[in-house]
Amino acid sequence: MRTLRYSDPDFSHNLAFLDRHAEPSAEVHATVAEIVRRVRAEGDAAVFELTQKFGGPQLTAATVRVSEAEIAAAIQRVPQSTRDAVAAAHLNVKSFAEKSRRHDWSGLNAQGVEVGERFDPFERVGIYVPGGTAPLVSTSVMTCTLAAVAGVPQIVVATPAGPDGAVNDSLLYALQYAGATEIYKIGGAQAIAALAFGTGSIRPVAKIYGPGNAYVVEAKRQVFGRVAVDLLPGPSEILVIADETARPAWIAADLLAQAEHGHNSMVILATDSEPLLSAVETEVAAQAARLQRAAHIQEVLDTSTYLVLVEKIDDAVDLCNGFAPEHASVVTANDDAIAAKLRTSGAIFLGGYSPVTGGDFVAGPSHELPTGGAGKSFPGLTVDQFQRRTSLVRFNEASLRQSLPIIETFASIEGLDAHGRSASIRLE
Repeated sequence: MRTLRYSDPDFSHNLAFLDRHAEPSAEVHATVAEIVRRVRAEGDAAVFELTQKFGGPQLTAATVRVSEAEIAAAIQRVPQSTRDAVAAAHLNVKSFAEKSRRHDWSGLNAQGVEVGERFDPFERVGIYVPGGTAPLVSTSVMTCTLAAVAGVPQIVVATPAGPDGAVNDSLLYALQYAGATEIYKIGGAQAIAALAFGTGSIRPVAKIYGPGNAYVVEAKRQVFGRVAVDLLPGPSEILVIADETARPAWIAADLLAQAEHGHNSMVILATDSEPLLSAVETEVAAQAARLQRAAHIQEVLDTSTYLVLVEKIDDAVDLCNGFAPEHASVVTANDDAIAAKLRTSGAIFLGGYSPVTGGDFVAGPSHELPTGGAGKSFPGLTVDQFQRRTSLVRFNEASLRQSLPIIETFASIEGLDAHGRSASIRLE
């Protein structure tokens, strides 16, 4: 962990890490470009070869898709506690999505033209669900549920299988429960390329969703344009704004929960309380020693964990807005006032009793959120991102006559006389 204090002579310089833009390394960019090229040109052959090359199973056209029998067998093996947890999370995510889904509307503009919007679900979407060091069962609920609420008829999931060709039972259970209609045993950049361009075994989709490692995220970036993508979520992040009212043990636990993701996750505490900072530092060390994923956590503690002492709590707000964290946690005497000033966070957790893991697993909003500073430009995943918007326009003779002078003026200004003529001819 690195401790930074506002009294340090180089304090501002040391905060340069806050201004970041998630961009791939040259090596990642080149590797992904070659994978995408091969999958586009060779289809199944490239996907199967690359899957095995990167530690996956030996697949064929007959085994790449998870069968109904495999799903049924997995369902039978899943314990009741898992079933209950998935059902509870699904209920909350579904309820939240139903409230935020966009609905068709129509009305008249100032000239009497009938205008409106229609929101149709995409016909076929692809969702990537990581399954490497930890099968992200919760991600299944946080993505597929939204697609189902939006009414997407074909919800295609790509998730890596183990060397034996099996997908985690709990993951399969959650995917089918949340509404997945096809599940394929592929991961990495080759899975994104397969979803975008299609192969002999996998038909292409219209839009790709879901988190992943640097190669998956870069693949989404490279296929954008061929398909739509939701956002480019990378390694996990948390920034906690806390004052002397916060409990150090709880703050430390939140920091460690996000550090548990490993792989360049970023963990930050910003506080105006020196005693709290010192206590959190002690708690992090003590708690980390008792956790199962110690290696992943220690990597993050050594490389990308910062405890920052600011002069006043508003400085922590400025720091948070500049960093644009995936998760912002506000644990202060006046949580609402602080949260109201945050403008770039993916999600905001208010109060000491609001662990970020509550949002990760059960609260209701999707946990797929912008990282790498993208929160300044992108929101987290929402149900309307599974809906395709279309505008509707209907003139009648009276409203066209009211609009004609405006149309002709713009046509004249822009030198497009055919545009003006296409309106006026209807009224001659």
